[in-house]
Amino acid sequence: MTDQDQSTDERVYAVHDPAPSLYNKDLAPLPPSKRTWGWFEIFNVWSNDIQSLAGYTLAASLFITAGINGWLVFAAIMLAGLIIKVLVDLSGRPSVKYGFPYPVLARASMGVRGAQFPAIVRAVVAIFWYGAQTYFASTAVALALNAVLDSPGGPTVLGMDGVAWVSYIIASGLQIYLFLGGIEKIAGFLNVVGPAVYLVMIALLVAIWVKAGSELLPAVGGIFSNAEVTGFAVVTAFAGVTGTMVAYFAAVVINFGDFARNVRTEQQMRLGNTTGLPGSLALFTFLSVFITAGAYIVFQGGEGEPLTNPAEIVGVIDNIWLTVLAAVTFLLATLGINVVANFIPPAYSLSNISPSRISFTKAGMITAAAGFVVGALWVSTISTIGLPKFVDTLGAVLAPLYGIIIADYYLVRRQRLNVQDLYSTSRTGAYWFQDGWNRRAVIAFSIAAVFSVLAVWLPALAELSGFAWLLGALLGGLLHWVAMRGHEVPTSADDH
Repeated sequence: MTDQDQSTDERVYAVHDPAPSLYNKDLAPLPPSKRTWGWFEIFNVWSNDIQSLAGYTLAASLFITAGINGWLVFAAIMLAGLIIKVLVDLSGRPSVKYGFPYPVLARASMGVRGAQFPAIVRAVVAIFWYGAQTYFASTAVALALNAVLDSPGGPTVLGMDGVAWVSYIIASGLQIYLFLGGIEKIAGFLNVVGPAVYLVMIALLVAIWVKAGSELLPAVGGIFSNAEVTGFAVVTAFAGVTGTMVAYFAAVVINFGDFARNVRTEQQMRLGNTTGLPGSLALFTFLSVFITAGAYIVFQGGEGEPLTNPAEIVGVIDNIWLTVLAAVTFLLATLGINVVANFIPPAYSLSNISPSRISFTKAGMITAAAGFVVGALWVSTISTIGLPKFVDTLGAVLAPLYGIIIADYYLVRRQRLNVQDLYSTSRTGAYWFQDGWNRRAVIAFSIAAVFSVLAVWLPALAELSGFAWLLGALLGGLLHWVAMRGHEVPTSADDH
């Protein structure tokens, strides 16, 4: 691209006279000349998201709690990967085209002021996830420290002993350090850590498989199954696994534009999504399941519940060097994706509340403080509901927002947006609605969110719990589309 082309490029994406309450440099459209990501960076976003300790624990937990054959659980997770790939292709497209993050896209459907509502909802969900992932990352630090210090133990506070608290503080501090390095350094970090995690997991699997021998393959299909689950219950269990895995990725799905805006072309984004989902998900699930099953046979003698946290599995291997290496690798993987998926999005969202007063960095520090409290309460309080239900609940809250934003962009706006009006508080602006709020969208969200959350918690709707995310998204999108029918589509003068 020549200097003249870059100059033209900057003008096309420039926002003229933006309202200070809606604009700062982090929320501004990013022109293609300043985008540095290709398909590999998107692939690594997904690889690292999948590779986290929470991701491993969730996958292993689903194999244990689903009550169906392990190969069926594997197929359900692969189906979830395909569904997520389609969903993020849709949510990422407008940000590749216009270069802005998720909170700005939300202004088209919710109003320039009303977009603060979904931004806050997304931020709250991300903070809960950030705290949970920080706790899981700290278990890797604790694993290494206990291996070196010979498990000193000691009194516990909120379910964690002294080593656990020190580990939690270390994990929290490392994430802040990584965040302050900026998006480019984070991308470079993920490019290294992603492949490293797979190398460690493959080495761990080989070590376990050598000891397990011919018992491993039958164990994968057998030790996770439940003979009482038959007939149609198998179908509902299959759907439940698929729905829970979709809900796990819900936080990234809705704000995927925060990452897609850094990609040079839509084709590269799609390729990254295809290789990362379901490609990387298939590899990680395969490794997770075989490691869990192998460890159950070799180290637990087939007794009790299989270990679902890889940090615990590594901990029972009598090799201090492998323990420390695996702990550090899983720590870095979890830290990387936690910053990308659960730190950067709420930073954008909180900054969107008052761009002139809350910078991206300041919003990140607010996220870190709130997330620290959530993670500190994980063992004693939050984890008591179980990781699958925790995931389903957070996903159910976000689902209608995704449906509304997608229905608005593709059905109501027909993929045409007025960029200038997205940053304008003019009462004649296309996205001003009523005092900056699209109340129809808020009502659609409220109805759909109540239904999707009830599908998770209400026993009478138990058979729908596996579909809670998809039903919430579909209902939110449908209600919004119906409410907005006949609404004038804004001029596309700034559509590029």
